[in-house]
Amino acid sequence: MSNHWCMATRFPSELAAIDRMSASFPFPRRRSIGVRIGNVHVGGDAPIAVQSMTNTDTADVAATAKQVAELARAGSELVRITVNTLDAARAVPRIREKLDMMGVGVPLIGDFHYNGHQLLQDVPAAAQALAKYRINPGNVGFGKKRDTQFASIVELALKYEKPVRIGANWGSLDQSLLASLMDENRARSEPWDAAHVAREALIRSALDSSARAEELGLPRDRIILSCKVSGVQELIAVYRDLAARCDYALHLGLTEAGMGSKGIVASSAALAVLLQEGIGDTIRISLTPEPGQSRTQEVIVAQELLQTMGLRAFTPLVTACPGCGRTTSSFFQELAQTVQRHVRAKMPEWRMKYDGVENLTLAVMGCVVNGPGESRHADIGISLPGTGEAPAAPVFIDGKKAITLRGENIAQEFVGIVEDYVAKKYAARG
Repeated sequence: MSNHWCMATRFPSELAAIDRMSASFPFPRRRSIGVRIGNVHVGGDAPIAVQSMTNTDTADVAATAKQVAELARAGSELVRITVNTLDAARAVPRIREKLDMMGVGVPLIGDFHYNGHQLLQDVPAAAQALAKYRINPGNVGFGKKRDTQFASIVELALKYEKPVRIGANWGSLDQSLLASLMDENRARSEPWDAAHVAREALIRSALDSSARAEELGLPRDRIILSCKVSGVQELIAVYRDLAARCDYALHLGLTEAGMGSKGIVASSAALAVLLQEGIGDTIRISLTPEPGQSRTQEVIVAQELLQTMGLRAFTPLVTACPGCGRTTSSFFQELAQTVQRHVRAKMPEWRMKYDGVENLTLAVMGCVVNGPGESRHADIGISLPGTGEAPAAPVFIDGKKAITLRGENIAQEFVGIVEDYVAKKYAARG
């Protein structure tokens, strides 16, 4: 790995937040070059950034701006939008303007395939409004056009001073490069298996393209790489190798992860291993949303993955027992859900008013077996009565029993205790 490493300029408030994060980072992180994307830093010493992507027709300005705002308010620090037609490109500056009017400053990333070079040339306002361009070297063009069209996008990135993600993908691998590597492999005294050759082609596609971008003048602190596949073990193997062979900032994500629990489990299994090894500077959880459901679930999963690993804190998380024969009532489940939803809904306001509130810990326990003990470990915890237990719910604050709640308004009273604690515990921003 190269020793080249740069740090982007930061504001004092950012440095303070990063110092808190770095001090508690549980394992060594791979050193990478810092990249600035609008007002967000990726790589270097910056916290691991969460990003997502819209699934609206980008030409529909109102729908796309609405979904970008929803994703940003859920915690997506970068949002990618598809730019595939002239109408979509023309919509980009209008989307940016609408978001700015809404007070949503999240950087927009343009996702380009095949005709990106032409769209950026034809609609300079879109080239300017986007904070980053994403290029897939496998489908930027074919034959002689590929190199020319890749160079055109890089030159536009230089002109508008934008960073670029060079994102190779298993499903659109450069077939000429793959064929060349297969020929090389046949000449080896001990040939690699087919999967190894395919992984090498993916990595080479990204690394060769980044080298070409540098030859064209794009600085190393404006390049992010990704090599996405849809298999957990393949993703881990690819990124371990890629991380050892470069010091570019890396975007992690399991492509086509799937829907619901399958997508969540697969993405978490792959990314957790890499993050535990210090690999990764920005992540996306690529979930297929349930029909009619919000796109924001993938943002919440990404945040919870980073938070449960101790890498970042976004919002107070609620510890709750799974339930058993001692907890035949569903009340503790309902209370845990109420509290979790409440703190998520309050976080935009709390984040503006209070320092460190995202580190608050809460516990909602269902009976006396583990309830008091677990509740004492949280900043605020409640131990509800289990089946056959006295109808009383002791509340523990900072490890000490503070009050016992009774009656039918326990949920409202406990939420009120949380609100009071936040207001008193965390210093108001000046």
